[in-house]
Amino acid sequence: MLLRFTKMHGLGNDFMVLDLVSQHAHIQAKHAKQWGDRNTGIGFDQLLIVEAPSSPDVDFRYRIFNSDGSEVEQCGNGARCFARFVLDKRLTAKKLIRVETKGGVIQLDVRNDGQISVDMGAPRLVPADIPFQADARALTYALDVEGRTEQIFAVSMGNPHAVLRVEDVNSAPVRELGPKIEHHPRFPQRVNVGFIQVIDRHRAQLRVWERGAGETQACGTGACAAAVAAISQGWMDSPVTLDLTGGRLSIEWAGEGHPVIMTGPAVRVYEGQVRL
Repeated sequence: MLLRFTKMHGLGNDFMVLDLVSQHAHIQAKHAKQWGDRNTGIGFDQLLIVEAPSSPDVDFRYRIFNSDGSEVEQCGNGARCFARFVLDKRLTAKKLIRVETKGGVIQLDVRNDGQISVDMGAPRLVPADIPFQADARALTYALDVEGRTEQIFAVSMGNPHAVLRVEDVNSAPVRELGPKIEHHPRFPQRVNVGFIQVIDRHRAQLRVWERGAGETQACGTGACAAAVAAISQGWMDSPVTLDLTGGRLSIEWAGEGHPVIMTGPAVRVYEGQVRL
């Protein structure tokens, strides 16, 4: 059986996108792992699956698999690609699209300038909701990483994130600390790890170690988490511009209880077919 797919990227964070509204297949973790291999498969950070909604108040269901086969709750760069995909494939004519994810409902807004804004919902800061093991909620947490103490900000953007402030993002130990914090026992569902360097009140640089994918060129939910961390701690003011390896994202957040709005591009790379 051959399945049509589209290769896309958001700031270099790359995806294989499958339409399972007009095509029918049962996709399993093993397929994501096989196709995600950059040497023997198609190669991607995440597999995005477009499905029909399970409730009438949303337009689509959106599922996400990492290249290691693990299914995750949310992906911000993927959400923008999702919006571009369903419009390009004429699965909808709407410019304001409500999408059901494992991490909750998000709203996608395709702007006239081609940029896509995503209402990611309000960040979750209570440790049990992230999930993160802590006796009580705090602004930051001391995390023991193999005898070294790191101060982290913990938040869920539909998926768990830990954010660390660094002096120089280019020399930050992303590949050393990233996997250690990802698998830290205080994060029972593992965690994405962001390393932020604040430039001024509205601009910062960011690198992200993604759970199940390693360091990627960009991470939408990671950018949202980093902006929430920086604004909460008084380092920055909304709107925040974040420069990632793959490009630039704009994040707006009015404070606790308010949704995080992420704006950036989505690009189609090529069309293909894969055998299931």
